[in-house]
Amino acid sequence: MHAAELLEDELGGVWDVVVVGAGPAGASAAYGAAEAGATRVLLLDKAAPPRYKTCGGGIIGPSRDALPPGFTLPLKDSVHAITFTLGGRYERTRRSKRMLFGLINRDEFDHGLVQAAEKAGAMLVTGVTVTGVTQPDEAEGGLALVALQDGRVVKARAVVGADGSAGRVGAHVGVVFDQVDLGLEAEIPVPPAVAETWRGRVLLDWGPLPGSYGWVFPKGDSLTVGVIAARGQGAETRAYLKDFIAQLGLDGFTPSVESGHLTRCRAEDSPLSRGRVLVAGDAAGLLEPWTREGISYALRSGRLAGKWAARAAVADTEPAVRREGLGYTFDIRADLGVEMRVGRRMLAAFERRPQAFHAAVLGFRPAWRAFARVTQGHTTFARLSREYGLARQTIAFLTRR
Repeated sequence: MHAAELLEDELGGVWDVVVVGAGPAGASAAYGAAEAGATRVLLLDKAAPPRYKTCGGGIIGPSRDALPPGFTLPLKDSVHAITFTLGGRYERTRRSKRMLFGLINRDEFDHGLVQAAEKAGAMLVTGVTVTGVTQPDEAEGGLALVALQDGRVVKARAVVGADGSAGRVGAHVGVVFDQVDLGLEAEIPVPPAVAETWRGRVLLDWGPLPGSYGWVFPKGDSLTVGVIAARGQGAETRAYLKDFIAQLGLDGFTPSVESGHLTRCRAEDSPLSRGRVLVAGDAAGLLEPWTREGISYALRSGRLAGKWAARAAVADTEPAVRREGLGYTFDIRADLGVEMRVGRRMLAAFERRPQAFHAAVLGFRPAWRAFARVTQGHTTFARLSREYGLARQTIAFLTRR
């Protein structure tokens, strides 16, 4: 439903939960709020789905496990093999009898999540731009006000910000980022013969810049090729992508889409809520620091934010509202926060010694088994770092200073 089609009073009244942003975090938050009992849930976005999104589109086990019941993944390919290279050299392919992860196009995936939220009872309104959030009676636990570009103001008992790392809601909460990376990507249509050579297999290249890597993800008749590195090295990152595509022998094909985006990772003590306003996904800076994987973090934090926002919506005093925000913060820090802490260690070690990571995943079977089990969703690097055995010893070896 577009804003132009709405009567003025259809956005009026007081909403239990208003979610800003209809990506994976926002759609999951809207679903989670409705599932938790919120009866008036509004999902706002400036663009109607489906829409293109710069993203590799890898769906690992934790993402799969966080999907709404009955959700059918629009898979373009199922990955059973990973080819690893180091600066385009020392190539080796590891294979698994069980699927490692799936590949999707974000436009189809995001649209499906929005439809699941609508089916759960959320109302989608697109074509509107949120310009700010205020809580004029914050000290008394009053309503949150969501201002729209067209001059309207939406009243909410709770708000979830899922409008990206540069969004207005995160700024209101006071989210602080301490890691910013630049990702560049090209969607490259290829002939059937080329597509067949990539079917069921992805490539990961440990790159020439500190902490950088590149990827090739097959999606039917096209390949998603991308690289990521720390912000501030734009020219070098662009050169890496160009050289990477040439090394792969793909520079003779014309990309259908070329795009870039910044990923922003939160500082560990950055706030996740303020009064009746919570943030999730990219808006909260929640992503895996080493791989910069964000879909699973968006899905999991979105569902949690929706649940806690539904509880905040029925809180009638400022202490009660604050209690629900603290509950959300505790849930995030106890799970995703622990994973991010280990991810920071992995990134720091990877920046220093990418060769050791390459050698471990190719030459040390427990390292490959740990990598595969994490992508399949059987465990996490955080859990492995606490367990005994070879996997823990491997992580300890790789991340030692």
